[in-house]
Amino acid sequence: MVDFDPPAVITKDNVTMQIDTVVFFQITDPKKYAYGVESPIAAIENLTATTLRNIIGDLELDETLTSRETINTKMRTILDIATDEWGIKVNRVELKNIMPPKAIQDAMEKQMKAERERREAILRAEGEKKSTILVAEGEKESVILEAEAAKQAAILKADAEKQRRIKEAEGQAEAIRTVQKATAEGIEYIKAAGADNAVLTIKSLEAFAKAADGKATKIIIPSELQAIAGLTKTIAEVAGVGEKEE
Repeated sequence: MVDFDPPAVITKDNVTMQIDTVVFFQITDPKKYAYGVESPIAAIENLTATTLRNIIGDLELDETLTSRETINTKMRTILDIATDEWGIKVNRVELKNIMPPKAIQDAMEKQMKAERERREAILRAEGEKKSTILVAEGEKESVILEAEAAKQAAILKADAEKQRRIKEAEGQAEAIRTVQKATAEGIEYIKAAGADNAVLTIKSLEAFAKAADGKATKIIIPSELQAIAGLTKTIAEVAGVGEKEE
């Protein structure tokens, strides 16, 4: 392994930088290594520098920074072919460090910072958007639930009112049936007791008295009750004259 000083190279977009390289090689033919070239290590260093300049000259700065593996492969292939006559086999070439100028580094840092801020702004905006959507969906669901609850409450209230009216009607019907049953039983009792016309007349007079005791301005009285009432008045008058004479 030999680590060369970083040579200065120029990219396709005219950016001058230094690239530190490391070459891994092995001697395959000692005779060629000793007599094939003078100063083999220096020859590898010069060949590495020129090959690196040729490759970087076809790439722009951004490509150079993102194509390390491609550059490594191209350099290893070119160096291995060239050093074969020197009894050397190049197994691997690595770009250890790429060093752009200070101004370029500052610009790259600003660009990276701006890119991070842009992504942060995008993420924040997406988060706010999702939050707004979730809030809106929550409010929508709340309104729907409130409407459904109000609907159910109205239905329950209507059912309760319906049941109340049904119970009330059933109660009134039961009361009417009870009164009618009591009346029917009273009539049956009167029939069973063998009531004569006198009892029926008294009952009629009682019913007439109850009707006359109300606040009605007009009372319709059956003809038979009118006759009974006249008879009662006559009896009362006769009784009164007898008392005066005595």
